[in-house]
Amino acid sequence: MTSRDDRELLRHHGDIDAEPGLLDFAVNVRLDRPPPWLHARLTGALDRLGHYPSGADEAAARSAVAARHGRPAEDVLLLAGAAECFALLPSLRPRLAAVVHPSFTEPEFALRSAGVPITRVPLAPEDGYRLRPEAVPDEADMVVLGNPTNPTSVLHPAETIRLLARPGRVLVVDEAFADAVPGEPESLAASRLPGVLVVRSLTKMWGLPGLRAGYALAEPELLAELAAHRPHWPLGTLALEAITACCGSGALAESEEAATRIAAHREVFAADLDALADVHVHGPAAAPFLLLRIAGGERVREELRGGGIAVRRGDTFPGLDTDHVRVSVRAPEENSMLVEALRGILGPGRSSTEYPVKGATA
Repeated sequence: MTSRDDRELLRHHGDIDAEPGLLDFAVNVRLDRPPPWLHARLTGALDRLGHYPSGADEAAARSAVAARHGRPAEDVLLLAGAAECFALLPSLRPRLAAVVHPSFTEPEFALRSAGVPITRVPLAPEDGYRLRPEAVPDEADMVVLGNPTNPTSVLHPAETIRLLARPGRVLVVDEAFADAVPGEPESLAASRLPGVLVVRSLTKMWGLPGLRAGYALAEPELLAELAAHRPHWPLGTLALEAITACCGSGALAESEEAATRIAAHREVFAADLDALADVHVHGPAAAPFLLLRIAGGERVREELRGGGIAVRRGDTFPGLDTDHVRVSVRAPEENSMLVEALRGILGPGRSSTEYPVKGATA
């Protein structure tokens, strides 16, 4: 059984660490509001709120997602955010779910809450938190992992992930941050693979956490089982409009530009952080955030908070401890503010303390 304290840790998210008035490095959302073109699309849909979401709205959103990934519309399940998919996983009735950690904890919480037996598959820091398919129990009929992984920022090769797929098993790949990786090189979203369920979020790239919009991609039979107990109209008109808009060609070009820009900012940010005393940056990083290990991390988090800066605590992720924090990649001027704040707390340069983490940025 999972204790109440353990369940509360599994439900800890970055929005808890970030409060109004703090410079926010805790939440991995690129924008604090939708871009003007998306705002206009959503505003234009307001007059339709007096009616139930239409079949035409749903069909348009599904078609947009299908076209975006080169798959038939029957392979698309529209979601009220990726988190809804994790809440639906118990509908697949797994006998044993293997959850790869450290990773986003909401899938484990949903499965444990439904009484599904769980086995954790820990990835080791000395291996760079890289996926080892042989560590996943053969008897697991559901496997859940993230790519790129939150909070380690590791991007697993698609070929390695495919090794986990097999008859009688559902492989759940959380690609909530895949659109923040230039070119999405390791995504499985465009491939119909037996038993593979790919989960996508639109909230991170487009500043929509308050709206909840995402989708899942899989074989129609798997999606039907997943959605068997959903209510009528699980998505509202605005969420359907957002999905349609964010899968258009203009949006895809904008997100690719943003992903390239984020990657450039991340490399500079990582190097600046890694040069500080007692700060070690896990790398190579692929997502719009970095995993740090800081000597006295809990104290440092509190000092940063006292100085007006929020970072995401890491010890709520299985396999990490209080010395770990996750920081979002922001604009260069904001990144510099965090670096300077840490320099003031820790000192200017690399200390002699070394953590045995391979692949850390130099």
